[in-house]
Amino acid sequence: MAELTLTDVTKVYTGGSEGTVEAVSDLSMTIPDGELLVVVGPSGCGKSTTLRMIAGLETVTDGTIEIGGTEVQWMAPGRRDVAMVFQSYALYPKMTVRENMGYGLKHSTDLSADQRERRVEEIAELLEIEELLEDRPAELSGGQKQRVALGRAIVREPDVFLLDEPLSNLDAKLRAHMRTELQRIHDRIGVTTVYVTHDQKEAMTMADRIAILDGGELQQVAPPEESYEHPTNEFVATFLGSPAMNVFDAEVTGPTGGEYALSYEGVELARVPAAAVDGDLGDVVRFGIRPEDLVLGADATGGGPTGEVSVAEYQGKENFVHLEFEGLELTARVPPGTRPERGDVVGLEIDPEAVYLFDPGTGASIKTYGLDASVADVEAAD
Repeated sequence: MAELTLTDVTKVYTGGSEGTVEAVSDLSMTIPDGELLVVVGPSGCGKSTTLRMIAGLETVTDGTIEIGGTEVQWMAPGRRDVAMVFQSYALYPKMTVRENMGYGLKHSTDLSADQRERRVEEIAELLEIEELLEDRPAELSGGQKQRVALGRAIVREPDVFLLDEPLSNLDAKLRAHMRTELQRIHDRIGVTTVYVTHDQKEAMTMADRIAILDGGELQQVAPPEESYEHPTNEFVATFLGSPAMNVFDAEVTGPTGGEYALSYEGVELARVPAAAVDGDLGDVVRFGIRPEDLVLGADATGGGPTGEVSVAEYQGKENFVHLEFEGLELTARVPPGTRPERGDVVGLEIDPEAVYLFDPGTGASIKTYGLDASVADVEAAD
């Protein structure tokens, strides 16, 4: 096991049909020994390219990659002591599970045949696939193939474990089960792990910390709850959460009496204490409220904001209610007992604590969850 450090790592592709493309730009972050870091972001954000540079499958245009304090960016993949699991299982079809798992040990270590067999059997027991050791890939289910691919990587006892969307080929039920299994396995082996996914649910449930990328640039690295409640900018805020955060331009009045009044089309939405805001607000600010914090009230005649229900989606343990408010489309996540009908007009209640504010020019966070500006003052990624 070892600490993994990326410093100003950049990857530029040249000569393609799109000309020069900077896939990753000045990426810097440190993954401590034993941490499970999940790298997440939209398609094309550079997350898989980052993983491949760590593995040595892509060259680094600029910057350094260190594993255990040793620079490895110019080393061949086989010298980096990393193991990678790909989206495709890439198992040898003519080999048994035992042979697939032990193949790398045979060609990259000086272990004896007996030692290799013992290690394969130990990892097979950890993954609960010991009864499959004599089977071939064609006889395995998708989940079993994924365990074999994981076992082939784990058996090498690498310093760094890399996983590139390893669950994307599984159905929803099996994905949920394998998420739990991967966390259990990581807790047992304790290897420094970088896990790439486009699925924010995987990121939020599995990670010690999340690294969010957009356009090849690191936006924020933080524990899941911090990224969710205290995003560094509007992109992070809207990327995390399903349904996504409601965000729109709001008018600002004040501060008067120590509070800013925030309105849309002349309808006041909330009053936020000036002490909760990091800096001064202009005349317009980007206003955010998560669907679970948009409360539907019974009183639609009190002069406050109201919305007309356009669609109500029953989800079982919760409902998603889509509303029209002064020409805006808003989404509320409500308890299962709240089931308004299409066309109903309902009051909208917004707790100032749950209001997010973003700079309309830069997208930077001005206020996140809570009423303490010291908490709202989140730091952007270096």
